[in-house]
Amino acid sequence: MKQFLLSPLLHALLLPTCLADVSSAPSENVRWCVISWPEHRKCQALAAKAPMFSCVKRASPVDCIQAIHAGEADAVTLDAADIYLAGLENYKLKPIIAEEYGPASNTCNYAVAVSKRGSVFGIRDVAGKRSCHSGKGAAGWYAPITTLIELGILRYDADEDQNMEAVVGRFFSSSCIPGAQSHQLCKSCKGDCSRSHHEDFYDCRGAFRCLVEGSGDVAFFSHLSLPGSVLEAAHSRKEHEQANYELLCKDNTRSPITDYQRCHLSKVPAHAVVTRQDLHLAELIWQSLDTVRGFNLFSSEGYTPTSKNLMFRDSTVKLVQLPANIDSYVYLGAKFLSIVRSLNRGNNKHDHQANAWSYFASLFSVVRPKAIRWCAVGKHEIRKCDEWSIHSMLTGEQHIECNEASSVEECLRMILSNEADAVTVDAGEMYTAGQCGLVPAMVEQYDEVKCGIIGATASSYYAVAVVRKDSGITWANLRGKKSCHTGYGRTAGWNIPMAIIHKEINDCDFTKFFSSGCAPGAPISSSFCSQCEGSSRVLDDIDKCRPNKEEKYYGYGGAFRCLVENAGDVAFIKHTTVEENSDGKGPQWSMHVFSNEYELICPRQSHPVPITEFESCHLGVSPAKAVMTRPEIHQDVVSILQEQQAKFGRGGSDRTFSLFQSRPHNDLLFKDSTKCLQEIPIGTDYKVFLGAEYMATMASLRECSTPDLEKLCHSQPCLENL
Repeated sequence: MKQFLLSPLLHALLLPTCLADVSSAPSENVRWCVISWPEHRKCQALAAKAPMFSCVKRASPVDCIQAIHAGEADAVTLDAADIYLAGLENYKLKPIIAEEYGPASNTCNYAVAVSKRGSVFGIRDVAGKRSCHSGKGAAGWYAPITTLIELGILRYDADEDQNMEAVVGRFFSSSCIPGAQSHQLCKSCKGDCSRSHHEDFYDCRGAFRCLVEGSGDVAFFSHLSLPGSVLEAAHSRKEHEQANYELLCKDNTRSPITDYQRCHLSKVPAHAVVTRQDLHLAELIWQSLDTVRGFNLFSSEGYTPTSKNLMFRDSTVKLVQLPANIDSYVYLGAKFLSIVRSLNRGNNKHDHQANAWSYFASLFSVVRPKAIRWCAVGKHEIRKCDEWSIHSMLTGEQHIECNEASSVEECLRMILSNEADAVTVDAGEMYTAGQCGLVPAMVEQYDEVKCGIIGATASSYYAVAVVRKDSGITWANLRGKKSCHTGYGRTAGWNIPMAIIHKEINDCDFTKFFSSGCAPGAPISSSFCSQCEGSSRVLDDIDKCRPNKEEKYYGYGGAFRCLVENAGDVAFIKHTTVEENSDGKGPQWSMHVFSNEYELICPRQSHPVPITEFESCHLGVSPAKAVMTRPEIHQDVVSILQEQQAKFGRGGSDRTFSLFQSRPHNDLLFKDSTKCLQEIPIGTDYKVFLGAEYMATMASLRECSTPDLEKLCHSQPCLENL
């Protein structure tokens, strides 16, 4: 079996790189990949009703992924773990259509642990028991094993170079985990232990059958195959009735199997159809499925007496077309990806003859990093980052590596896709990152006294509106004026003031309120780009209105500069910005700017007030900027940043580089006013960090617009509460 499975993998690795771009020529035929003869019979029955389909048989999901990549097939439905594999660099497939399972679970699978009623153990007592798993995929492997590790029941440390299969083999007395290579993990199987229908206990239905037939004491699979569901009821036998089985909950209690929404191990994104990155092919597949008539895509009746979930899960209610620009990383979400990557740390290093999935995954496994891949926004930040990287080298090893992006949103996508590890964001950007499953790791602290206090209150700042003194502008007559913003979607510069204005005018078209402005990151055709300066190139200034430092009016200092240089009448910035860019402080452009020439306006004051009165005249309070990363490397990012600020922070041991100072541009990578970075405890929810008031502000503003990345993450409703 090992030789059979390894051969196609080696074949795929040796394929010419040009095959990565292979796509089917425009055609009316969709070649569906199937992994068993019953599935092949269903596919042929579909093709008889809908001639735009044809069928390609392969031995396993991995073989189907390889066939689609090589242009020998076009589509297959995969579970979340295989979607991750399909999206890796050597295959570059993408999900295009998701299964939906009805209002109760939408596009979520609940990974559950099931046992027969009458057995007396809980989830904390499964060591030494016999286990049944749907396969070495999402609900049957990643969800339960990660849960057991998180609960402290299963001891595993990737840094100790342990083999996960060996660890699990010692934990259970025997198992059936289709797709495993260890004899111990295949001991309870009925067939060949492959992730195909050649193994009777494969898939969720098979894992439950393993439990029913007494080959295991506990079964791990998706709730969609629980006995008593609408689809299972028609085929239930006496021993399959709901009352005979119970769920094992994470609090070590048991619960009826109808209670899966409360009593489950974790949520897993739905199965999805994947194909090559070919928009024409993706649309052809969707249209072909959408126009099928007289054939039930979601039934496996009649192909064999016991087969289930052929081509699609029988529990599917409908198919949902995913956005064209989604990829596997956004679809799966950072939390599920962290589960996969965490379990793949060091996995299978001892057995390079492992099956195709585990061997291939081991090539891309996440080892504990010795360096952070920092995402720098624009050419000015990448220069500082490169300097940081050079100074961070110790005995020839880099601790900081640098990747460049054109915007924070692009950085967030790169972190999701494991192309970068960390970036500093403001609260508005954190809201988007959190929606996609990224987590806060460290926060900027602006009060030096609090730097030495463990657990000190995180910094915050006031969002203010600044005008020129004696301009006559108040909040009451602000309509029709020109505005300067730190960035489109930024906290002090956009989210807080525009949320207030939205409530006042009850209109999302802010071009009706301000005559023009500069909000870097806004659509280039918008009047909110008309006042932007760009990089002052005479011709073809591609940097105009871009959300990075190449746009002169980007960021806090940039928005204030926009006001100083008369490009706007009001600047929405933070309360310290004027002080940091006037009276001889700040970059060159601010050398002749005086703070007493500017005032604050706010809804609570009928007249402007001095800039020093920000505590009584402000628009809102925002948490400080924070470093965002993926869940599985939170502690690694914290550790490396703590080392780096000990060297290059304020009062650090190495004065050759300053982490919290930027010249000639300000606030590069971190705010120049940062005194230190403080750890945000692992597991801190971004909603808790941002606070109820700011979350309410964002909810109001999201009635008007949503960033593209956030829209993509919302296209997978399961992600929000994974």
